Amino acid sequence: MSHWLIAPVLLPALLAPLMLLFLRKRLMESRVVSVASCLALLAMACLLVVQASDGTIQSYALGDWRAPFGIILALDRLSALMLLITATLALAVMIYAVVTGLDRKGWHFHPLFQFQLLGLNGAFLTGDLFNLFVFFEVLLIASYGLMLHGGGGARLKAGVQYVVVNLVGSTLFLVAVGLLYGATGTLNMAHMGERVAQAPAGDHGLILAGGLLMIAVFALKAAVVPLHFWLPRTYASTSAPVAALFAIMTKVGAYCILRFTTVVFGDGAGELAWAPAPYLLPAALATMLLGFIGVLGARQLRHLAAFSVIGSMGTLVSAIAVFTPEATAAALYYLPHSTFAAAALFLVIDQITRRRGDFGDALSPSPVFARSGPLSALFFLTAIAVVGLPPLSGFPGKLLILDAVRDAPGGWWIWGFILGTTVISLLAFARAGSVLFWKSAATPGEIQAADPVAPVASALVVAALLAVLAGLTLAGGPVSGYLNDTAEQIFEAGAYGGAILGPG
Repeated sequence: MSHWLIAPVLLPALLAPLMLLFLRKRLMESRVVSVASCLALLAMACLLVVQASDGTIQSYALGDWRAPFGIILALDRLSALMLLITATLALAVMIYAVVTGLDRKGWHFHPLFQFQLLGLNGAFLTGDLFNLFVFFEVLLIASYGLMLHGGGGARLKAGVQYVVVNLVGSTLFLVAVGLLYGATGTLNMAHMGERVAQAPAGDHGLILAGGLLMIAVFALKAAVVPLHFWLPRTYASTSAPVAALFAIMTKVGAYCILRFTTVVFGDGAGELAWAPAPYLLPAALATMLLGFIGVLGARQLRHLAAFSVIGSMGTLVSAIAVFTPEATAAALYYLPHSTFAAAALFLVIDQITRRRGDFGDALSPSPVFARSGPLSALFFLTAIAVVGLPPLSGFPGKLLILDAVRDAPGGWWIWGFILGTTVISLLAFARAGSVLFWKSAATPGEIQAADPVAPVASALVVAALLAVLAGLTLAGGPVSGYLNDTAEQIFEAGAYGGAILGPG
């Protein structure tokens, strides 16, 4: 049992209260500790990816209480991948928040950031449904504070809606947990998968109801239609670095859908095998269409970015909903791409908005603003990433999905929706770019808004995220190989259960 497995949970769990107690009003020290912790988490994630790459599934029993009675953390290729994506995004967002001075707007930004990482990393590592609920609540409570960081009436109004929606989701989560526990007598996912396979026919209805309700809760976190309504206002109202960090929040929902379905309702579940799957694909296709239509109809840049998150989640979940190793591997390639592309879009929009003065993020022509040339290049590259055009990783990501679903039930529907929404998003970003830069160049006058703090450093953060997307393309062979192995491991639920429950 390697103690490195608990380190991504233990580090933010210790730092968050210590920073709250001792560094609350010491900004420079808080910055140093936060950036150092993000670097440490990135190093730990790289180490865990290396450990998981040989296919070994590790489990960690807290207090040496064995499964299914104790709190169990589990590391496989999938959870290691999610930890790496989270740590990479967290480092970029933290650097951006520091160089732009966002963390100056309140005393609790850095402790809340650590609590957020605690919830994210715990959700990716836990093997237990109730502890997944606990980590969900930790990341949600931290996200409430981060979302409201900096204040403002619009932000407060959106925050109230965000809190209410997630309280409802948490209540439904507990109801689903109660139904599943009542039918199976366990909350450990691997153990629950075994109990579902052995359940008498009379319990199938109760198990299916609990499973579908749990999937609905995860779909709420993933902003899948019709449970997406909270996302546009929330992401558009909060600060850009927080919205960029929230790009990983919807991926938690997608991860949980994949993990829960394959472990509890996989091939070994007998008559209930893949029972929730038929409900996911129509919702994913509707999410894809609505998201990118929202991008086309957006009148503010922040709403354009928020709806692009919804559209990309539809693309991701449509591949997951097929539930084959090939489609899952393609979805896992698209997952980090969509996360980093969305984060880069929020950050580059923040830099444009800060320079447009009274025009803000309105999608209307304005006079030329400072550094419009370099920012037009960043916006162009980020738009390419979000739309899914070459040479960045969105293009091979969508090609992999299209290739993987050709022979799947509903595969041609996925083809039609992905190709159609790609055209819609291309038109939307072409319109936005022409309004922001081409038509603005022909508008008389010049905006004299003050240049934001650290303009070069903040642009370099966006460039670094785009470089990660380019790296995904250049290293497509090795990355795809790892993800193919990851997908194969995900569908070997027996090996996952054996590693957690042990022999016998």
